[in-house]
Amino acid sequence: MIRKAPCFSSGDVRNGFACILAVMSAQTYKSNRHIFYSCKYHVVFCPKYRRKVLVNGIEIRLKEIIQQVADDLKCEIIELEVMPDHVHMLCEVDPQFGVHKFVKRVKGLSSSLLRKQFPALKSRLPTLWTHSYFISTVGNQAVH
Repeated sequence: MIRKAPCFSSGDVRNGFACILAVMSAQTYKSNRHIFYSCKYHVVFCPKYRRKVLVNGIEIRLKEIIQQVADDLKCEIIELEVMPDHVHMLCEVDPQFGVHKFVKRVKGLSSSLLRKQFPALKSRLPTLWTHSYFISTVGNQAVH
């Protein structure tokens, strides 16, 4: 059985848009010029060979770099945990930009900057990150 949303029953588009905004105001959404969204992702990525190299100040600098990339791309880092052999990140990314571009930028810039700042990383690893990463969507239930 298909039901229409009560606010659209009159056929008035403006009234329908007001209903959408009322529902969205109950939750926190972001917007760009064309869409309202709430796209949160759990991202996990690891150094090459899962080596435990994210220690001794590297983890602090990595957090700074990730936050810098997020600010530049207008993404939000909700949670960030750097373990010695992997990184967990909960982030919100504009769906028109794409989470894959965000992760690619984070891994590319952090690899470049960390390997320059910490030469020991160059001697231990041919590249800092693996090509792989894990992404899972995280979100709330639909509001009726």
